[in-house]
Amino acid sequence: MPNDLRIHRRGPGSHRNGLSIRGNGLSIHRIASPRGFLADAFLRLPFVLYNGSRQWVPPFDRDIRAILGRRHAFFGHSDAEFFLAFRGGEPVGRIAVLENRRYNERFAKRQARFGFFEAVDDRGVADGLLAACAEWAVGRRLEILVGPLGLSSMAGGGILIHGFEHRAAMTMMSYHRPYYRKLIEGWGFAKRLDLHSAYLDAVEFRLPDRIERVARLALKRGGLRIADFRSRRDLAAVVDRVGRLYNDAFSDQPDHVPFTQEEVDELGRSLLTVADPKLIKIILLDEEIVGFLFAFPDLSAAMQRARGNLNPATLLALLRERKRTRRLIINGMGIVPRHRGSGANAILYYELARTTRDMGYQGADLVQIKESTNLMLSDIERLGGRLYKTHRVYAKRL
Repeated sequence: MPNDLRIHRRGPGSHRNGLSIRGNGLSIHRIASPRGFLADAFLRLPFVLYNGSRQWVPPFDRDIRAILGRRHAFFGHSDAEFFLAFRGGEPVGRIAVLENRRYNERFAKRQARFGFFEAVDDRGVADGLLAACAEWAVGRRLEILVGPLGLSSMAGGGILIHGFEHRAAMTMMSYHRPYYRKLIEGWGFAKRLDLHSAYLDAVEFRLPDRIERVARLALKRGGLRIADFRSRRDLAAVVDRVGRLYNDAFSDQPDHVPFTQEEVDELGRSLLTVADPKLIKIILLDEEIVGFLFAFPDLSAAMQRARGNLNPATLLALLRERKRTRRLIINGMGIVPRHRGSGANAILYYELARTTRDMGYQGADLVQIKESTNLMLSDIERLGGRLYKTHRVYAKRL
């Protein structure tokens, strides 16, 4: 750790004089409150770093303050700390360090995670922030640091390493400056996992005849059917069951930790906030939910214009953008393991094609595709999709 690094562990005040910054040395401060000078600086730093960027999409301040205030379902079972770095009186970097205790207990791991990483192009700043995370983790007897990762498996993760010319998919898979990779790898991190994003252009989208035949046959003779939702009330009635389905669909995936009921409730609230009910597809066998497709209208342009503010005016703009956008984002599709091979997989692709074309969308952005999911990657290629962005998750032993 640099000699001039001072990690302030006392609760921060809202006054600049309380920061005890001396000279041009790096000073790192713990954020203990969702309000005040430090919390405000934590929120506003990315707006400075990405000033003029056409690719970055800001999250809503309300959501970040809720996390800083530990008002997120994650804190019902786990813990995190948030740090902000200053140099010469100005904020130059931020980071969070997390301990997902449910993950560690389920897989007998001693893992810490980092996220919310943003910094100027300065190795000293990145080193100081990562050192603060490492010190926090070692103090808890954690042995490996992994990231960037969010509080939820739906939140996305990784540093963007390919596809810098493309805009972020809302806040699901973030945009980063190209130098972030250098900062992370310079501290000794090695690749742990790549997450791909793929784009399916409606013009080039080709649903193989075999998949369409299997889907139609499964819908006609296999007892499977698609549940369509016309209103938020319809969707709200099954949100709790969808959360349990998400747990079942990914139960055989490495690193998957089932959502708690509080996380299911939070997922449901998020779903109802941004979703167009007609884009949410549920596959039923009799009355059992066996598969799902979560498609969202791409609201990135309206979120950029909102600049983190959620108020009646920006909410109205989001609703208008939902009707105007011609692009979809797919951030969830899956089949319960015991029903794979029943034709349900073909139905998902069939519905993806039908939804994209029949509702007039120009294309769909599929995010968070693990490099290890070879079958899905090959399916995307057969459908005419192309991989166009890659995010990398890193790991380092402490």
